[in-house]
Amino acid sequence: MSLLIPSTTKTCPCQINPLTETDSPLSYQDCCQPYHESLVAPDAERLMRSRYSAFVLVLPEYIVKTTVPAQQALLDIDAIESWAKETDWAGLEIVKHIPKLGKRHAQVEFKAYFNAKDNANDLGGKIQAHHELSTFVIVKDKTNNDARWYFLDPTVAMTVTQKQPCICGSGEKFKRCCGMYL
Repeated sequence: MSLLIPSTTKTCPCQINPLTETDSPLSYQDCCQPYHESLVAPDAERLMRSRYSAFVLVLPEYIVKTTVPAQQALLDIDAIESWAKETDWAGLEIVKHIPKLGKRHAQVEFKAYFNAKDNANDLGGKIQAHHELSTFVIVKDKTNNDARWYFLDPTVAMTVTQKQPCICGSGEKFKRCCGMYL
């Protein structure tokens, strides 16, 4: 499954905040496009920003591939694509980034602003916000020792017990690793 990356987007979607002016917003090419192409972001905040941009640009494959691998097969790519298309995205605000929680986790608190499609022509007071505290985990590939950040999706129903090995592959018990955040 290859990602279709739009080449005509000027300002990166993650650089738009409807509540404040951004002094020098980055272009898509200089911001999220490299992450969309490589599937690798340097930290949890960059991954969160690139996931927001993927929703705006309707790149559901990126959303799936940047979710922790144990959850990927449980995601509904058609529903993700439909939601992305049906939402009139208005901007992103990073409220707080906690880059280190324990050995391998991070959190990003954000607000994703949007309009209902039927209100797109009347922005006065119609912007809504999806406010979330998302958790991310860095996973090391044991064969080549590369590390990648992934989103932990708390909405995915999983049948894992607290004493089983963690879904991120850390070797720790689920309850002592990702289970603390799901």
